Amino acid sequence: MNHILKIKKLNKNAVVPAQATIGSAGMDLSACLDNDVIIAPGKIELIPTGLAAAPDTHQCALLIYPRSGLASKYGIALANCVGVVDSDYRGEIKIPLINHGSESFTVTNGMRIAQMIMTPVILPEIIVTDHLDETERNAGGFGSTGQ
Repeated sequence: MNHILKIKKLNKNAVVPAQATIGSAGMDLSACLDNDVIIAPGKIELIPTGLAAAPDTHQCALLIYPRSGLASKYGIALANCVGVVDSDYRGEIKIPLINHGSESFTVTNGMRIAQMIMTPVILPEIIVTDHLDETERNAGGFGSTGQ
């Protein structure tokens, strides 16, 4: 079944998200800026997209990921690693970029800064219990399955 994602342009200069190629999993999100934003090394800047979104189902989320090219070339990533846009959020999608690089990075209007994937979400019924099923791993945590 095909799903629909309604996009509202909050700014006339906003760029509607699109796949770069037919096989792209994500849709590129672009900066919507009046002025360039300089991100100094180690700093975080919240970059507006000028967009709001409305998925056609509440059983999904929009996941925001960094663009691998910005990360590998310049050290630019998302400050929160992966952003989650809940299905009922209707405000502007903003991207918290962090500069892990050693030089300042300039974000310009229309620059592709992140990618968005609409994904299903499992919404479980929560049952509080005093017992959980035993497993081979059980409570083994970090490093418990080997190096």
